[in-house]
Amino acid sequence: MTVRLFVDAAGPLMSVQDLGRPGRIDVGLSRGGAMDRTALLGAAALLGGGVRAGIEMAGMGGTFRVDAPLRFALTGAVMRASVDGQALRWNASHMLLPGQVLVIGAVRAGSYGYLVPAGAVLGRDVLGSAAAHLSAGLGGRLQAGDVVQIGAVGAGAGQVLPDRDDLGGGTLRLMPGPQTQMFSAAERARFAQTVFHRSPQANRTALPLMKDGAGFAALGGNPVSDFIAPGDVQITGDGTPVVMMAECQTVGGYPRIGTVIAADLARAAQAPVGAALRFEWVDVGRADALFVPEAQQLTALKAAVRPLVRDPRNMHDLLSYQLISGVTAGRDMEPLP
Repeated sequence: MTVRLFVDAAGPLMSVQDLGRPGRIDVGLSRGGAMDRTALLGAAALLGGGVRAGIEMAGMGGTFRVDAPLRFALTGAVMRASVDGQALRWNASHMLLPGQVLVIGAVRAGSYGYLVPAGAVLGRDVLGSAAAHLSAGLGGRLQAGDVVQIGAVGAGAGQVLPDRDDLGGGTLRLMPGPQTQMFSAAERARFAQTVFHRSPQANRTALPLMKDGAGFAALGGNPVSDFIAPGDVQITGDGTPVVMMAECQTVGGYPRIGTVIAADLARAAQAPVGAALRFEWVDVGRADALFVPEAQQLTALKAAVRPLVRDPRNMHDLLSYQLISGVTAGRDMEPLP
């Protein structure tokens, strides 16, 4: 059975995202995909099965309806969410029934929240991915009036994961790269001692960092253009550090002082505007030791899932909940347009 998810209202930067399109640098296309890959892994743990596409919401969510029961997970940046006025737990899975309205409001912690359905997003695959790559013009933003087609979703009771602690900035571990030695030892030390703040100009392409005082400079000017990837930290001509994000270009000419390790990219992406960020140098051996394959991350997240326990006093309509897996009130609903 196909479920239609109706987008009645949409925030300013809402799009369908999955894990992107790796391996296409030869055609000038960066990986793209979710800004916070950890959020999609968490949704997979909550819903069971593999990683699937979801709706990425930057700063603000939207309003949604369905024409058939839809199990979904809310992960990533914490946003205000409710179904028919009843608040929903974030980092948890829930059920939306025909006739109900899911409202996702402003972000409360982090920057990018995710609404991930239990079924596959249909009809949006381009080059093997459903992800909208906005800077490359593949797909586009979701807007009010759009309908997202979802494949068979199955039944299941609510699940929850522990709250995350990486949504407010903090320390990003930085490993050296091929151009690190273009910066003096003193400049690299000053870089690690500086407190930066996320710029309001950050987007899916890059994360500029603000600071007080002088900028940073390489010893020998700009290098020849070279391949770049998410996590690389370029130093622009005015000395501003810029962390490359999911939709970064594939080639750049600014010198890269280092690369944020994969384990800390979600922290970088989720830092809210103005959040403090610092860098800590780690060598390549330490960076390798800290790397955890996403399949292994998913296994750990699945082990951390627990049943979602609701307080009956806050459940205004008990029959609308899956008190027994797969069983609800069974109300007949008029089909949506």
